[in-house]
Amino acid sequence: MVDVRVTAPVQRAAASVGAVFGLVGILGFIPGVTTDYDSMTIAGQESHAMLLGVFMVSVLHNVVHLLFGVAGLLLARTATGARSFLIVGGAIYLVLWLYGLLIDKASDANFVPLNNADDWLHLVLGLGMIALGVTLGRRAIR
Repeated sequence: MVDVRVTAPVQRAAASVGAVFGLVGILGFIPGVTTDYDSMTIAGQESHAMLLGVFMVSVLHNVVHLLFGVAGLLLARTATGARSFLIVGGAIYLVLWLYGLLIDKASDANFVPLNNADDWLHLVLGLGMIALGVTLGRRAIR
């Protein structure tokens, strides 16, 4: 059992974001919540499984969400770790947003896989995580 004592707002934010990522990773493996579940692949654009019928997922995509969730919960144990998770994780999601915009969705470059809904969610996640890390982290580090 992971002992996560969150005292600062930045720690609560990182733990919450991590918990949501973990939940999304789990939901991606549940038929019904994920439509066309039987077409899910390990990776690649051939996966036609859709989380909530909107977001393209694969085993790799779900595992990435689970790993982000674990990282968020572990790093939320300290204010510095929580701030780093939010800012660095947000930056990773902004890079993923740009990547999704630049690649041909039908090519092998779409190995995660991503669709337009994923791209725009990644933009919102990236900006939101960075905003939380900067605004809440500033107060906690003082």
